[in-house]
Amino acid sequence: MSALALRSLRPDDLDRISEIESRIAGRPRKAFFEKRLAVATATPESFITCAALEGEKVVGYGFARLQAGEFGATRPVAVLDVIGVDPDVQRKGIGKAVLSGIEQRMEKKSIDTLGTQVAWTDHAMSGFLSSMGFNLAPSRIMERDTSPLEEKITEVSPVKMDSVWRVHGPGGDDYSRLSRDKFLVRSLREEDLSAVVRIDNKLTGRDNSSYYELKFREMLVETGIRVSLVAENSESVAGFIMARLDYGEYGKADQAAVIDTIGVHPVFKGTGVAHALLSQLLINLSNLMVDSVRTQVSWKNFDLQQFLYAKGFAPSQRLVLLKTRK
Repeated sequence: MSALALRSLRPDDLDRISEIESRIAGRPRKAFFEKRLAVATATPESFITCAALEGEKVVGYGFARLQAGEFGATRPVAVLDVIGVDPDVQRKGIGKAVLSGIEQRMEKKSIDTLGTQVAWTDHAMSGFLSSMGFNLAPSRIMERDTSPLEEKITEVSPVKMDSVWRVHGPGGDDYSRLSRDKFLVRSLREEDLSAVVRIDNKLTGRDNSSYYELKFREMLVETGIRVSLVAENSESVAGFIMARLDYGEYGKADQAAVIDTIGVHPVFKGTGVAHALLSQLLINLSNLMVDSVRTQVSWKNFDLQQFLYAKGFAPSQRLVLLKTRK
């Protein structure tokens, strides 16, 4: 092969990327790439992209989403969720060149950690990533389908309400009303930013306002379908859940939702806020014909793991990998 040239991806690369993807996976995913290219071009601070060219022809490509606080992270990371190489020129170092181009752009942004996910049965991809210095991360993917939660809720202090134990069958108006018996669960709005930042500060002790400003823009402006929610009592926002739809990240064929962040004000701990948020999210996703929902949890976050297990989540058959630049 002639020497490769590297540059950022552009919207006019769409047809070529779709062609390569169709040959790799048997489907072009053109709508997914069109949206991803548009967002990456409009918000270069949120993505790193790299195209490998032989002459004027794109032969490889990669997308990395920049994250500053998802899944409880305390520092910025880049997450590689798309990488592809023209089948006619595979095994010639193009994938390595694309990853190197992404890492060079990471260095310019002072980001030293690159993460990704891979199905544990995808031995070719996991072998490639291992050869590039990726290792198993101290976290796991947990997922479940979007069937309704079993509605068993006990209301406890500090909200000074009598105990309530209700059991309803899945679906139906009773189920929908139960999630809103005590808290109004509604779609996230722009004016909720300060309340969300305030709750996060109470929980983490850190000022993550920059992260949430980016997430609000992603959720409210860049995302076609809004699925993030907040729970209100009569006076204020009691909790929130930040979620987005995944139409093809990490090469997955199915449509899924990803929970990036969930937070409940300490005053409302144990009152069913998180349950109400997740309950309503599942109803909404099911109505949107979304198949599943997943999130990423640190091995050390036992409380969150216990909560998710109780709500029907189970470990995914996908591995989380990390590479940290020395």
